[in-house]
Amino acid sequence: MAIRRRARATNGRASGGDTGDDVGLDALVGHAGYAVRRFQLWIFQDFIKTLAAVDIRPTQYSVMTVIGANPGLSQMAVAKRLGIERARLVHLLDSLEERDFVSRIPSATDRRSHALHLTARGRTALAQFRRLAAEHERHVAEKIGKENREQLLQILAGFT
Repeated sequence: MAIRRRARATNGRASGGDTGDDVGLDALVGHAGYAVRRFQLWIFQDFIKTLAAVDIRPTQYSVMTVIGANPGLSQMAVAKRLGIERARLVHLLDSLEERDFVSRIPSATDRRSHALHLTARGRTALAQFRRLAAEHERHVAEKIGKENREQLLQILAGFT
């Protein structure tokens, strides 16, 4: 695999510094889960920084993107597709509705369900968010290389 490992193995002993940079990771260096989690943290931090001006978080962006691609989808379907707990999604939708990005319309077929739609303001905002998210993706490519980014997406495609 072409993705380069930048972690450096140490003997597992801390040097006493406060930065944590000298703390050995021992076997964690070879754990895919640890490396993926560290990369995820970097990605989320960069996404949040890149989209800070519009105050949108990664999960909000994901929810709006899925609703935009599937108007009328139920809350349950969005939660299931994105792996979000129902209670958390309700809170998230409340915040998007307060910003007039999303509307919940009672379902015509199930009184217990709501159909989700982007509002006109939500569609406009999502277009702006997508431009900023593309900038974030350029940052990812700069960090790991364009070919490595493409290879990483291929590897992770089986998990989406």
